[in-house]
Amino acid sequence: MDWFAVRSFPLFERISDADLDAFLDQASCRRVPQGESVFKQGEQAAHFYLLISGRLKVTQVTGDGQQVIVRVVNPGELFGFAMALKRTDYPGTATAAIDSVALCWPSHLWPQLVEENGRLAVNAIQIIGQQLEDAHTRIREMSTQEVERRVAHAILRLSLQAGRKEESGIQIAFPISRQDIAEMTGTTLHTVSRILSAWEARDLVKCGRQKVLVRDPRGLSLLADGKRE
Repeated sequence: MDWFAVRSFPLFERISDADLDAFLDQASCRRVPQGESVFKQGEQAAHFYLLISGRLKVTQVTGDGQQVIVRVVNPGELFGFAMALKRTDYPGTATAAIDSVALCWPSHLWPQLVEENGRLAVNAIQIIGQQLEDAHTRIREMSTQEVERRVAHAILRLSLQAGRKEESGIQIAFPISRQDIAEMTGTTLHTVSRILSAWEARDLVKCGRQKVLVRDPRGLSLLADGKRE
């Protein structure tokens, strides 16, 4: 594990090296191969996690059996933090989109950890608050926006969070399928395929097997805002 990379995460901002070492000493390191689940929806929330490297997709199965992707977890983000929702079980399933590494702590240690380091609690609250704000944004988009705009917003978010700049555009740096995008935006695979095919014809994106390259971020931003050139 790269100690200096961990030190740069927002969770550890303004925390002393000694306090950080004490916090990390109580963690376990878990490697999660691509396609493996860290935890599953409904399981007892025995641990909370910090993603060190890789990417995770968090899915939920609704009451009518529909699977939706509620979140993509990026390095430096907390996940499985069920206690923040006053839950004793995990509300979703976290699956590795690529080979990933996470640190985990027993959930029962959290009160002790924050009592020993108030700065850690403040940082965690800010991070969780941002995650809730992002979730509210997605809910608002799904409630008020047409499908094409929702898809544009989803792809732009992914390109900002996990984009790798290339000569021909911004490559989303983990496998992402059209079905994944459909589950993120509350629509069907057929609709997403139709939208992406139309965008490819306009050279806004280029899609391969579980790959999305954003060719024209400005054009995609205009679509997300409900505008056309």
